[in-house]
Amino acid sequence: MIAEIISIGDELITGQTLNSNASWLAGNLDKTGVATRQITIVSDDKEEIERALSEAERRADLILITGGLGPTKDDNTRDVLCTFFNSRLIESQVVSDDIKAFFAKRGLEVTETNRKQSLVPENCSILRNKNGTAPGLWFERKNKIFIAMPGVPFELKPMVKDHVIPFLKEKITGNFIIHRTILTHGIGESFLADKLNNWEKEFPSNIKLAYLPSPGLVKLQLSGTGENQQQIKEDVGTLINKLKKIIPGYIFGENHDTMQSIVGKLLKEKHATLSIAESCTGGMISHLVTSVSGASQYFAGSIIAYDNNIKINQLNVDKSLIEKYGAVSKQVAESMAAEIKKSFNTSYAIATTGIAGPEGGTDEKPVGLVWIAVAANDHLISKKFLFGDNRERNMIIASTAALNMLRKVLSGKQRRR
Repeated sequence: MIAEIISIGDELITGQTLNSNASWLAGNLDKTGVATRQITIVSDDKEEIERALSEAERRADLILITGGLGPTKDDNTRDVLCTFFNSRLIESQVVSDDIKAFFAKRGLEVTETNRKQSLVPENCSILRNKNGTAPGLWFERKNKIFIAMPGVPFELKPMVKDHVIPFLKEKITGNFIIHRTILTHGIGESFLADKLNNWEKEFPSNIKLAYLPSPGLVKLQLSGTGENQQQIKEDVGTLINKLKKIIPGYIFGENHDTMQSIVGKLLKEKHATLSIAESCTGGMISHLVTSVSGASQYFAGSIIAYDNNIKINQLNVDKSLIEKYGAVSKQVAESMAAEIKKSFNTSYAIATTGIAGPEGGTDEKPVGLVWIAVAANDHLISKKFLFGDNRERNMIIASTAALNMLRKVLSGKQRRR
């Protein structure tokens, strides 16, 4: 079964609202063995909606429509569906009773505008809405299924879970989609592709590879399809085992792992603690660390030493180091890490200092220059990075790189000095 999602709403077209519904729907369809081939966004325009429906009917077996079912004048989906399926609007007593009950629970009167919600196309099946007033509308024609649902996420999701997913699980048998995602750090997408060229040639026709880059990271998603679930898992596993031998130094996790969750796990295993001194990353590393539940077991705290006076007075960095080498230097980064480790009495410490940009760079120290240091009980390491000229991206990449350096130290993969 091939699915297509049609998301309706001017707010989606203009970018005022992210199309999170489509991502959520596609993910849930994938889990049931249904492949989503296209996601279309259209405005609240009758002609555009009808055109999207006609095109989707030619391509897909299952068409899921979200949005435009509300009671206001800009909600046109119901009228378009009525025309598309050669139907007429009739009042549904079931929907009318649901609307009355919905407002009665809130001590409100049903307005004339809301009463219009009980008008539905005569030839559709109704999906009752327990969390709002707009019902879902289910149509079938020429072995194609159209399901229109509200665009409000807390109304849409229960409707999908209660009606759509059970139907698909009953209808679809013998088709599986298996995903495994390998997480890499420290190598760009194109360089990674060059290293994996021969490995990709070994893929059977039912397994595909997707490169999913983000600042500082590249995810490698292997997707296998077929009727034998166990065989798919084994085939994907065999390819991943080969991958781990090709790029062992770049892989740090799988699937839903994050750099911060892996660092946290390693710290807990070692019964170790962490402190952080941040300059150019502005607290982003600390935010990532504390985004993991249970971080209080290993994270002591941090100092955002953005100003040099804070580096000197709060972190006890020797003023002469800044005067001689500059705030963005190996010497200052190492001193920041060593001093906060000592001050906070932790097992490990991270420090960052750099030029995030887009201003402040020189020929000697360009925008994107970052020094990162990691201090442990028996050694201190530092590394120079040149990231680029985008401020936000530099902060994200530097934060991830700092955690990766600590990860390598914790796992014994970082060279000591």
